Amino acid sequence: MTELFRAYWRTIVGYLARRTGDPVLAEELAQETFARATAAFLGWRGGSPAAWLLAIARNVLIDHQRRGRRLVPIDHAELLPASAHGHDEVEMRDLLSRLPDAGRRLLELVYLDGFSQAEVAAMTGRNPAAVRTAVWRARDALRALLTEADADDRA
Repeated sequence: MTELFRAYWRTIVGYLARRTGDPVLAEELAQETFARATAAFLGWRGGSPAAWLLAIARNVLIDHQRRGRRLVPIDHAELLPASAHGHDEVEMRDLLSRLPDAGRRLLELVYLDGFSQAEVAAMTGRNPAAVRTAVWRARDALRALLTEADADDRA
């Protein structure tokens, strides 16, 4: 556990700091993450330690939010500005649902769940460059769907 702590502390704190906007709170939540990881260590089935720890951190964050504390919202418009295309959130979610599962899930992890591309690479066991390329392609596919929807609206 000590080796996991040393290897992934910055990754976990960085993820939590981006989501909370508060570095002190992020460190507290990271401590809770590693406490839970220590308690669950015997149940860990192996695999990517980064993915396992990030999943625990996400659960700690959800629990924190459920207790009524606010998180820094991740603006859905970061994905592609809906206002620039005249689409609301419901339409954007519909367009996302039309993407292949792998592309949609990557966009959700990066833009809606707030994971960095490096964190997604660790979670999926893929090369970070491959994740960057896959995210770019998924965004390009979403852009194409938006263009198609805009063309249908004009017709």
